[in-house]
Amino acid sequence: MKGEAVITGIQEPIAHITEDGRTQSLADHLTRTADLASTFAATFDSDAWGYCAGIFHDLGKAHPDFQKYLLEARGLDASEYEEQSAGTHPNHSGAGAVFAYEKWHNIIGKAFAYVIAGHHAGLPDWFGGQGSLTYRIENEAGIAEAVRLYAEPFIEKLPRQLKPPAFAIQCWNQEAVAFHLWLRMIFSCLVDADFLDTERFMDPDKYAQRPNFPSLADLKGGFDGKMRQMTAEAPDTPVNRVRVNVLSACRAAGEQPSGIFSLTVPTGGGKTLSGTAFALAHATHPAHPKNRIIYVIPYTSIIEQTADVLRKFFGPDNVVEHHSNIAPERERELPQLTLAAENWDAPIIVTTSVQFFESFYAAHPGRCRKLHNVVNSVVILDEAQLLPPELLHPCVEVINRLTSDYNVTVRLSTATQPALPNLHIRPAEIVPDTAALYQQLKRTSISFPGDIQLPCDWVSLAAELAAHDQVLCIVNTRPDCHALWKEMPAGTIHLSALMCGAHRSDIINTIKERLPEGQQCRVISTQLVEAGVDIDFPVVYRALAGLDSINQAAGRCNREGKQLC
Repeated sequence: MKGEAVITGIQEPIAHITEDGRTQSLADHLTRTADLASTFAATFDSDAWGYCAGIFHDLGKAHPDFQKYLLEARGLDASEYEEQSAGTHPNHSGAGAVFAYEKWHNIIGKAFAYVIAGHHAGLPDWFGGQGSLTYRIENEAGIAEAVRLYAEPFIEKLPRQLKPPAFAIQCWNQEAVAFHLWLRMIFSCLVDADFLDTERFMDPDKYAQRPNFPSLADLKGGFDGKMRQMTAEAPDTPVNRVRVNVLSACRAAGEQPSGIFSLTVPTGGGKTLSGTAFALAHATHPAHPKNRIIYVIPYTSIIEQTADVLRKFFGPDNVVEHHSNIAPERERELPQLTLAAENWDAPIIVTTSVQFFESFYAAHPGRCRKLHNVVNSVVILDEAQLLPPELLHPCVEVINRLTSDYNVTVRLSTATQPALPNLHIRPAEIVPDTAALYQQLKRTSISFPGDIQLPCDWVSLAAELAAHDQVLCIVNTRPDCHALWKEMPAGTIHLSALMCGAHRSDIINTIKERLPEGQQCRVISTQLVEAGVDIDFPVVYRALAGLDSINQAAGRCNREGKQLC
């Protein structure tokens, strides 16, 4: 294979050496990485930028000291580099940054320098000591000079002039949000391409485990068939008729052009599956095809339930969860999905709000690697009302740039639609008459307990709760949850976010089994069940909180409309 040989004598500079002595030439790694990064960046009209970044990124590896280090690390003869070596281990990523800043000594060169210098250690600051970009360009110039003869033929073939896409240099409110996000996208393309080509050569068995996923168009037929079956088997009730209407509205809205949509449906109105039908209809429409659907969810408890539902419709091999509560057992059972979580190369992604939004402001390669795969996708912000108010501004800026610059459709999904300030596009409501929908799905009444003085003591509240065979009580804090649970009769279920994900999921499944069977089921919980958890109690108690929290808690009561209000 080109660029791979057993080392004998003086060699073309090497990028990688495997344990069994196979080598990848530096030229091979640079061009492969450049081609792959260019393909990734082409999705947002920046293919030349991806290619240039790939060529520059590892030029410093041609340095004699680095070549000597590579050979000696594998116990191989490095005597050919003895005379040229200074006995150091140079930082190989700085040389390309120096060359880029020389070639385009302006914002173009500076942009490349950030990306190239940071492709291992992370995006640096311009000023700020030894890790800053200014310091590295100045102090690693000697490394660049030592590899200049090797680097020049590559650099001469690169374009003399480059411009960022027009959208990248637009400023809103004097903030260069568009530019920093675009730069992170280029960074993402380079990092992912570098990782993938290195893995391909160094660990071909691992690389072979990376799955070839079906497209969303391939998955849509199976989803639609299961939805038809589920709808046909569902009893003809007022709640189910509303759900059918919501589903029809979602599918119709999927034909609209890319943009921002809102799905404002009361709890129990079928948002998860109907919203997925919208995303599939939209993503597979020939006028605005998309590559993947990304569910962004605030709580891991909601993620676990949502992912379980999606696996039933798309198959367990096509849904990638990316959050901190993934059980090690699941990673061992499905290693291909763990690999796909590294760069979100899958048709269905389920992740947390923290993972999603923080990645767009991150500097570390591992966090940014997946960003280019957000391009040309449908992003579902589930329970959007739970975005932290103090972080709304940076979150909204990400939404604005994704929809305007990266062909992303965003759908805000909630029963209590939040006010998101400074959105550049007004969300299009998928269900036109939301007021009528709320009236049709009114299944609960809210009142204060008449026999308990507020604020109440746990003993009195526990006595009232114990009078119900099936009851849910949601409190505001974990200590309150434990204190009230201790006063309850034996057999009462305690549910808290302090539990590990697997334990919590087991308890929620137990609750779901007991409720329809009419078995005794008393539950004391924190707010983790307040949104997105599909349980149906005849009676729900909620500690005093904001109206949005009370409304969400009401969604766990009489969910199927079987009780009289």
